[in-house]
Amino acid sequence: MSQVNKSYLPEGLPIPAAEPLDEPFWSGLRKNKIRVQRCKACSNWQWGPEWVCHKCHSFDIGWEEIEGKGRIFSWTRMWHPVHPALNGHGAYITVLVEIPHAGNIRMIGNLLGDPMQKVEIGAMVEASFEHHEASDPPFSLLHWKCAA
Repeated sequence: MSQVNKSYLPEGLPIPAAEPLDEPFWSGLRKNKIRVQRCKACSNWQWGPEWVCHKCHSFDIGWEEIEGKGRIFSWTRMWHPVHPALNGHGAYITVLVEIPHAGNIRMIGNLLGDPMQKVEIGAMVEASFEHHEASDPPFSLLHWKCAA
C-alpha cells in the first residue's frame, strides 16, 4: 500500500461525512489502513457499512483491518465531472475492486495513472491513500493502482 504524494484530486471537494456507522473506515484511511465490517456471530465480511449483518441479521458487527490488495471486477472511464471542483480534471477511471481475502467484498475507487490506460478485468491492484491535510477537518481517500 502506498500514499499518494501529490494529490490526485483537487482541493475543494466535499468532505466525506463521517457518521457513527462508518467512522472506523474513515479514521482508518487517515492511518493508511482499510477497515471493513465483519460479523462477530457468523464471520461474514460486508461492505458498505450496515448496523446489521447481511447474512445472519446479527447486530454484533465489528471492524477489521484488511490488506489493501484486490482485483478489478469492473471499471468505467468517467468524462463528466461529478462535482464543480472536478471541472477540467477528466477523464478518470473508476474501478470496482473485489477483495478475495475479505469474503470477496467489493469496494469502489479511482484507478491512479494515465486516464487513458488500458484496464483489464481481473488485474491486480493495490490500495493508495490520498490525504487532504489542508481541509477542515482533514480527510483521506482510498484510491487503487495497478500492482507491479
